Amino acid sequence: MKPTQGQDPTHKKILLTSLSAMVAESTTFPIDITKTRLQLHASSAATNAFKVAINIVRNEGFLGLYQGLSPAIIRHLFYTPIRIVGYEHLRNAVLVAQNQRSDAVSGSLSLSSKALVGGLSGVIAQVVASPADLVKVRMQADGRLICQGLQPRYSGPVDAFSKIISTEGFFGLWKGVVPNMQRAFLVNMGELACYDHAKHFVIRNEIADNIYAHTLASIMSGLAATTLSCPADVVKTRMMNQAASEDGKLMYRNSCDCLVKTVRLEGPKALWKGFFPTWARLGPWQFMFWVSYEKFRQIAGLSSF
Repeated sequence: MKPTQGQDPTHKKILLTSLSAMVAESTTFPIDITKTRLQLHASSAATNAFKVAINIVRNEGFLGLYQGLSPAIIRHLFYTPIRIVGYEHLRNAVLVAQNQRSDAVSGSLSLSSKALVGGLSGVIAQVVASPADLVKVRMQADGRLICQGLQPRYSGPVDAFSKIISTEGFFGLWKGVVPNMQRAFLVNMGELACYDHAKHFVIRNEIADNIYAHTLASIMSGLAATTLSCPADVVKTRMMNQAASEDGKLMYRNSCDCLVKTVRLEGPKALWKGFFPTWARLGPWQFMFWVSYEKFRQIAGLSSF
């Protein structure tokens, strides 16, 4: 007999989310590094994602598109299981509490409740995974140093972790954690709530719980997540990439200062710099993740998300 959603073993969900995240991250990582490099362009000079990607391949080779993949995989081994499995547990707990208060059985939460639950689960996951995210951003940005004939700051993820701790202290691994948390709240508010709500809306409208429903839901959630999170993503990327100058000064004091300076120097549109590569990555990423995750759950005998 197939278990109900509340009875599904948590350890299986954690394993399947990690596996699905690795599949999605590996296939879409070139788009992510393009988005990151584009966001790091502080000037208003005309550029686009295609030019950035071409320059990466021309100057660093094809493997330059995978600079920082290993810490990205490490990050998702923590980040994705916590936010996905955490969302399910929080959603079910809130639903049970809601039913107890109303003395009536409700099939699902409202969209606003799902958005709040999704945002909270994303924040918790991001705090845990922030060090790996920092290393990923630093290693992705290092490719620009290679283009200039300079030595990259880090030879690999282990070297990056050790150097950051030795020069910036242990808590230096959490540099940019506040804008990271802000972004995680917005991304997961859009992604998890929208996917959950959209999938069940599609199913209620005569489409079975299959790859077509998962694809439509992932497209909608990708657009919602990108629109909400892009400004916080730009701030997060710039905050995490900055390092102190020789006199110990930083360009941005905090995420609010980064936001203000970015708008003042580059205009409000700069907050959505990298929107299309971000959407181009989130769409395929979510498609790869949700379709593989739902399929893995089906194979493992678990209920649908």
